[in-house]
Amino acid sequence: MPIYAYKCESCGHTKDVLQKMSDVPLTDCPQCGAPAFKKQLTAAGFQLKGSGWYVTDFRGGGGATAVPPVSGGEAPVAADSKPAEPAGKAAAAPAAAPAPAPAPSGPTKAS
Repeated sequence: MPIYAYKCESCGHTKDVLQKMSDVPLTDCPQCGAPAFKKQLTAAGFQLKGSGWYVTDFRGGGGATAVPPVSGGEAPVAADSKPAEPAGKAAAAPAAAPAPAPAPSGPTKAS
């Protein structure tokens, strides 16, 4: 069950409450009794730490490239990664290089 943070807009009382996701949000402040107890928006309660995460861990590619730790809330991006294709668009086939002209056959004239 998730823990929700509540704060009373009337008296400023704060409280963390263990509730089911389907439970009705609390409205009455346990401190002053005012109907101004509101659920707060908080950050997720987990962090990924350590050096064991690799770009290729959950893709079918070979070779593992370490992803450096990131600070500031940005997702790690490997130097060799490409941006994701938008959904519904087919990947364009790379343009084929023109074939080289065939070498002339037969005897060549020497000067």
